[in-house]
Amino acid sequence: MLKYTLNRFMWAIITLWATITLTFVIMHSIPGDPFAREGVLTPAVYENLMRYYNMEGTKLEQYFHYLKSVLQFDLGPSLKSKTITVNEYIEKGLPVSFHLGLQSMVIAVCFGLILGVIAALYRNRWPDYISMIIAIIGISVPSFILATLFINYLAVEWRIFPVATWKTWKHTVLPSMALAMMPLAYIARLMRTSMIEVMNQDYILTAKSKGLKKSAIIIKHAIRNAILPVVTMLGILTANLVTGSFIVESIFGIPGMGEMFVKSILNRDYPVILGSTIVYSAILIFLIFIVDVLYTLIDPRIKLSGGRGK
Repeated sequence: MLKYTLNRFMWAIITLWATITLTFVIMHSIPGDPFAREGVLTPAVYENLMRYYNMEGTKLEQYFHYLKSVLQFDLGPSLKSKTITVNEYIEKGLPVSFHLGLQSMVIAVCFGLILGVIAALYRNRWPDYISMIIAIIGISVPSFILATLFINYLAVEWRIFPVATWKTWKHTVLPSMALAMMPLAYIARLMRTSMIEVMNQDYILTAKSKGLKKSAIIIKHAIRNAILPVVTMLGILTANLVTGSFIVESIFGIPGMGEMFVKSILNRDYPVILGSTIVYSAILIFLIFIVDVLYTLIDPRIKLSGGRGK
């Protein structure tokens, strides 16, 4: 178990380093001058700006300087804001995005598992059809389309929830629903397939023949084994959810990292783009690492394989 965890942690660090390096190379390969919008600058002012933002010297020198700053948790100043650093941007936007992402994932996991189990237990009957229709809608319709539909009907016409911004718990419902639909759909479909397969296993049939209650068989035996593929997919689904939050945050006017990232691209604010990418990558890599470790706790076979050094 320990060897498996350390191995996964090492690969997580390598992946994060590769992401930082690749992002740095791509950002510094983009043609154009980040100070073009500052107007006509004298050579002395231009040189001072390049020095202040650590953009002088060779690309390799800039890379090692930036890597050193990242290791010190210093993401540098913003190119467009004179009063706030990238760290302060992230400290302000990350809690909002984390709240939105966590709430969306809780909705997706809870309702996705429920729909998947119901669809499997009532296979080829109306609960199954309704659950799969909801899943198809979640997979087929992009989150930003759902966001506009929710705003139009649930906020503007029916006035059930506020239109936008991020103030009370009511303001969090619509963006969370819009983000949750896609992972909810995948979890429901995956859980349905896995649950049907598990319910036909010999140990489930043996439990039924022993006279165990149906509820006990489903909860203690079927769901625990059927949920394994869902746990494996949580890392990927979280990545898709975080990516989708960029547009959804902009639509709802949520002051999170997604909106900040979109604005930094439009403003060509390279430090903010780099810092946001690093933070998002670190979060996603950490979540995938946690999922890998949790998977070993759920499935004993991975413990055994890890103990043999695989």
